[in-house]
Amino acid sequence: MRKTIKIAALALMVSMTAVSCKKKVSDAELTSQATTVLTSFPGTSVEVKEGQAHLSGVFATEADKKSAIDALKKVEGVKDVHDMATVAPVAAPVEVNIVDAAVLQKVNTALKDIPGVKAEDVAGTLTLTGSTTSANARKVKESVDALKIGKYDNKITVK
Repeated sequence: MRKTIKIAALALMVSMTAVSCKKKVSDAELTSQATTVLTSFPGTSVEVKEGQAHLSGVFATEADKKSAIDALKKVEGVKDVHDMATVAPVAAPVEVNIVDAAVLQKVNTALKDIPGVKAEDVAGTLTLTGSTTSANARKVKESVDALKIGKYDNKITVK
């Protein structure tokens, strides 16, 4: 019986010694390994303190962010990942204004009898250009207003 207890105590002491002799990876080494994992995600960084990985930076998509977190969790020695990173906002589509071709045609038809004046699309705005007399400028305004097309830019020069 005494011999069994001594052998058990010795086995316990040997196993405890083996566990305590296990090499502990430093935070600097873990940070280096974790940084290597993030090389495919530009604009991001990680720092490891006491086995806790602190992820920061900006990811292109939520899927990229999740993928990086999953990869960091697989680094041996990293206990947990603290997510302090963000996802870049999706850029809003640029709205391009274009004057409806039918509206442009109606206005040009209304202006056909007034020499020197024309309607065109300038950066998405219906613009009246040219030069004419004061009386014709009044006719142009009345004709275009009668079409009820809404807002337009009047750049007609009166002679």
